[in-house]
Amino acid sequence: MTTNDGFVIIDKPAGITSHDVVAKLRKKFGTKRVGHAGTLDPMATGVLVVGINNATKFLQYITEGKKSYLATIRLGQSTTTDDREGEVIESRGWRSATDDAIRSFLVSQVGTILQKPSKVSAIKIAGERAYDLVRQGKEVDIPAREVTIHSLEVNSIVRGEFLDVEITVECSAGTYIRSIARDLGEALHVGGHLIALRRTEVAPFYEKDSQSIEECEIRPLVASISQIMPTRSIDLTEKSELSFGRALNKSDFEGPGVAISPDGTVAAIIENRDYGAQPIAVFNS
Repeated sequence: MTTNDGFVIIDKPAGITSHDVVAKLRKKFGTKRVGHAGTLDPMATGVLVVGINNATKFLQYITEGKKSYLATIRLGQSTTTDDREGEVIESRGWRSATDDAIRSFLVSQVGTILQKPSKVSAIKIAGERAYDLVRQGKEVDIPAREVTIHSLEVNSIVRGEFLDVEITVECSAGTYIRSIARDLGEALHVGGHLIALRRTEVAPFYEKDSQSIEECEIRPLVASISQIMPTRSIDLTEKSELSFGRALNKSDFEGPGVAISPDGTVAAIIENRDYGAQPIAVFNS
């Protein structure tokens, strides 16, 4: 393993894609092995977890975790993308939308629900991203999928030219905040879209952990990994067995975990199977 194995927690600015961030960090750290744990739209800001070198092998475990967002929904308009970057397709009067109706619908979203993703999501359909198909003028219909919204708090309801609702959301991977905005507007028959979105958490990393692209530093892999998945200390003999792809005796935890060498480096990702703790990925040190 190299000294440049680890995570970078970026505070993504608005106006660039998650891929743009990856490209900048490839250049900054001089490696092509860079990936991120969950896309943020160009208009969105906030926590973007980026893996450098061997840390890319752990991104899938971060992507599956809890996320938190601060978002502003605008009622009275619908757009092609369910956010402010799309074209306005309909404007309606919003004065029929009461505070009670807004809060009642948003409360109904808490829990495990079926949610229809936005047409311009990054979901692949027959090998192509949904947003690419939309740009090609093709009709896209993405089936509803199960997501979990752990909590949803209404921070403010402001009435002006439009009706803006600021919310804080804690949710599972795969939840679309744009879809919450769209569905609220549809439920109240006034139309709705997202005008601001900031991700404040990608468990176990928070907004306070994030840095700018220009000033970011790599957080060492071993120091971060115990926050993400269970660890197991191994001896040199066990490390050698793993290097040959051989299983160890079973771990005392379920699911994937990390084998830590005597020198404090990550030796492998392991998972219990019928015949023992099998290496899923092995790292050379």
